[in-house]
Amino acid sequence: MMKMKKSVLSKRIAVVVLILLSAAFPYLGFSPYYLHLVTLSLIWIIMTEGLNIIQGFTGYVSIAQASFFGIGAYASSLFVLKLGWTFWASLPVVLIIVAIAGLIVGYPSLRTQGHYFSIMTLAFCMVLWLLMLTLHNLTGGEEGISQIPPPEAIFGIDFTNRVNLYYLILIVTLITIFIIYRIKNSKVGRAMETIRENEQLAQAIGISLVRYKTLAFVISAMFGGLAGCFFAPYMRFINPSTFGADYSMNAILAIIMGGSGTIGGPIIGSFVMNFLPEYLRVVESLRMVIYGLLLVLITIFMPQGILGVVKQVSAFVMKKVTKPKDTDTDTKKTVA
Repeated sequence: MMKMKKSVLSKRIAVVVLILLSAAFPYLGFSPYYLHLVTLSLIWIIMTEGLNIIQGFTGYVSIAQASFFGIGAYASSLFVLKLGWTFWASLPVVLIIVAIAGLIVGYPSLRTQGHYFSIMTLAFCMVLWLLMLTLHNLTGGEEGISQIPPPEAIFGIDFTNRVNLYYLILIVTLITIFIIYRIKNSKVGRAMETIRENEQLAQAIGISLVRYKTLAFVISAMFGGLAGCFFAPYMRFINPSTFGADYSMNAILAIIMGGSGTIGGPIIGSFVMNFLPEYLRVVESLRMVIYGLLLVLITIFMPQGILGVVKQVSAFVMKKVTKPKDTDTDTKKTVA
């Protein structure tokens, strides 16, 4: 019991330290480029934490997350640029649109299983990507949409300032992580995990497969759309190249690398997927070869992801640290 309390306390301390470091990051002396990479990683965390609901919690691999990411980015941009809405007014409307799109795609797709489900989500991703390319009057085609304004000021905070925008995205990311954490530890989350482990057992104990799988897919899509809503004003430019199937595959890999079905896994995976390619630029000609090889090795030799390895190492260290104390206590008891 004492060990469990210490473990919970250590996790809470680690979370507080990470939040404080994230809050202090813009003032730690790093170049603006690193602030850019961290901000992109935070947007990725929103997207991958959402994807983790259908992939990690429920056990269905969706290749449509980039599509919902794109719907969020394009819809919010078009509302602002074409209709003259504010970013904040468009945000809830865009999330409703993404939820409806998730319901339309998810309801028939989730009647299949395994690779058939993945193929159907891949088909949706490819169709939407082609629409983004061909609907020039709406999406700008390959040229995309430029001069997307940042969110309007709140309480006098100007989001044209990149540091202020970083803090806004950080707050949204922390709220996302908290919501995902509550879902995971709720009745809904446990039902999803039961479906992942054994659908027949879940159905036998009264869990509605259609209801919970569809709910997982819609929530996943909404977080993908939410990430897109902040990606567009942050980058100030979007085009279809960011919303293809390869982007979805990278999001899936981020979850697998970090640790599928965990809260921390998508966080670690998102940072790896954004920072690793940049660090490999020093070997430009072999960059993608080394990158692909590392992904394969991590996937094969770290089946529980990087977070799983971290947990194993920390458990080993804690065991080694606490063992001498336990031995000394036993010796004192024997002498007494």
